[in-house]
Amino acid sequence: MIKNKKMQVDRRIQKLIDFTKEKFGLEDYCLERHSLSRSVNIFNETVYTLCMEWFPSYVIEPVDDGSNPEGTAVMEIDVNSQKFKSAIFVMGKTYAKDGIAFANLDTNKIIKWIEAETGLTYGKQFQLHKEAEGEIEFKECFEGVAVSPSGFIDIKFNQKGKLTSFSVHGQFPSKERVKEETYTLSLEAVEHLAKEQLKLIEYPSYEQKKLFSIYGVEEIYVTNDQTSTIPFEFIADVESYLKIDKTIYWEDPINRPFGRQEISWMEDITAEQAFSCEPSPVSFPITKVEQDKCVMAVEDLLRQEYPNDTGKWMLKTLHRDKGYIHAIVRANHHDNRVFQRKLMIMIDAKSLQAINYMDNKPMLEIFDQFQVPDKATITKEDAFEKMKQLFELKPYYVYDFKQKQYVLCRKIDCQYGVNAESGEVIALDDL
Repeated sequence: MIKNKKMQVDRRIQKLIDFTKEKFGLEDYCLERHSLSRSVNIFNETVYTLCMEWFPSYVIEPVDDGSNPEGTAVMEIDVNSQKFKSAIFVMGKTYAKDGIAFANLDTNKIIKWIEAETGLTYGKQFQLHKEAEGEIEFKECFEGVAVSPSGFIDIKFNQKGKLTSFSVHGQFPSKERVKEETYTLSLEAVEHLAKEQLKLIEYPSYEQKKLFSIYGVEEIYVTNDQTSTIPFEFIADVESYLKIDKTIYWEDPINRPFGRQEISWMEDITAEQAFSCEPSPVSFPITKVEQDKCVMAVEDLLRQEYPNDTGKWMLKTLHRDKGYIHAIVRANHHDNRVFQRKLMIMIDAKSLQAINYMDNKPMLEIFDQFQVPDKATITKEDAFEKMKQLFELKPYYVYDFKQKQYVLCRKIDCQYGVNAESGEVIALDDL
């Protein structure tokens, strides 16, 4: 990271700093620190970001606890596109002179400013989601159709119309990345799939400290041509992943405790790396050799920490995350609970040895204190008939990692469920 503001600053970085100062009216600010970072988007492209923290000129020393003082301007700009990812004034306080302001808080003028700032087109790549006092939020779309993974644009301003926060999150695909189709799906055409997605699940009510047996819908995307489905869970996790789906067996445990190591990762990113768009190691595919060694690392950890659980765990996926490879491991045994047992094992990308892990068992044990549900008296068929008219089939352009493009789908979902004990149709948000 580039942190010392007294260091010789690369002229290209300095140009971005000067551009930021002028654009946001930061004459009464001093650049306290700046750093370069990189990330990998869902298209497996490396994105370099320059983050700047500008302190108001009245601040002589940083706050003791290391936090930024009120009015600090925290700016993030994509080094290569020179588009701002975020511009946030801490605590909504701005000392910017001749900065960004919106006369009369005109929503149309705000939209025009966002279009100019992002290069996106309203109605085609983003659309209004909700408005509140001093804030407007937009959602990512393509030609007015929702996109998954979804993104957003959020903008905030004070009573005088001065910008206090602006952030852009998401991919906002261009036409080249989208397989455009004419929508043809109907609920009748996918009724059999909708029925398959109806599951008997134990939903927790934290207020009543009780588990309820509810027939609810497990969300899924169905492609427009009905030839395939895309699980909702993989869209929610936008990391590039490698499916393994391997049950782990062993004969002998390892009779020594597992030594956890602290997870800590810092990258020293140079301006040369940033401006040449050097690919991040996170973007590299996991090789067969790495895959085999990661499977061994997962097996060794299970033999140490769960010695009697041979055959009870399945390694689902591997994916890179900074200097590590994360292994997602799930229990082979499934009950009807909403949340299932899961491990995340962190493997050092160089040594390919497991160095730490997280187990969600403590979270699940909370539900052991809940009153168990009564016996279900309603069949799945009866529940489906009660809910059939409440199913939702919403259009989405979903990113398909295999095709490497967005494809038209419908998301099968339902905001309601059927109480398997009483047969009552209930809103799931009410639980």
